[in-house]
Amino acid sequence: MKRIISCAVILAALSMMVACNKKTEAPMNQRTAKVSIRIADAPANYQAVNVDIQRVEVNIDDVGWFAIIPTQATVYNLLDFRNGADALLCESNLPIGHISQMRLVLGSQNSVVIKDVVYPLSTPSAMQSGLKLNVQQNLDVDSSYTFWLDFDAQKSIVENGKDDYSLKPVIRTYTKLTDGRIKGYLLPISSYSSIKAIKGNDTFTTVPAADGRYMFCGLPEGFYTVKFEAAVGSLLATSVLTNVSVKYGVVKDLGTINLAP
Repeated sequence: MKRIISCAVILAALSMMVACNKKTEAPMNQRTAKVSIRIADAPANYQAVNVDIQRVEVNIDDVGWFAIIPTQATVYNLLDFRNGADALLCESNLPIGHISQMRLVLGSQNSVVIKDVVYPLSTPSAMQSGLKLNVQQNLDVDSSYTFWLDFDAQKSIVENGKDDYSLKPVIRTYTKLTDGRIKGYLLPISSYSSIKAIKGNDTFTTVPAADGRYMFCGLPEGFYTVKFEAAVGSLLATSVLTNVSVKYGVVKDLGTINLAP
């Protein structure tokens, strides 16, 4: 009899544990992951490139599309986000699953500033339905994910004719898992300077900050040729580094490159 009572007590306790576990586990359609989307930019030869971002839409396989509205003002100057600077564009808790695509939906308040003159940017009608971005990412329950939308401002502006410009966004997306970086300093600080990271047919360009600091973000893994240029007096000085190794999750520090004689 004692053994029977003991077994009954154990079975009751196990039943209560299973019931408690079932109660604490949310249904599949209520289990979420946090998704943050940040904006970054490559430099451009303009004073400002203002882009009107209305929302970002995320497609989760077998679930559907979800719209995420920017957390701040909708018009962003892309040139504010260079050399590793970025800004939170939007974030939301989304159902778990697999993200296969994003869509960037733009408004009509887009402009470029050249020599203190503001020119409106005509935008393809396709932007109303969204520019599709390929993203492959699994979302696990109670996890956090960050995506960067990296605009190439120079390539995104198309000059149609005199004082006539249009916006055709060229954007790369990357995550913490696909984020290779190169950083360093370029001296002397001059009115003209640029750094190019070249891998095969792909060229990434940046311009150092006022103190000479620069950073490339979101680079694919591999070996790069890094070319430095700066105006030194009336001359254009250059330097080239080859076989610069880039790995995801690692910041490759090239130190200080001084092009002064």
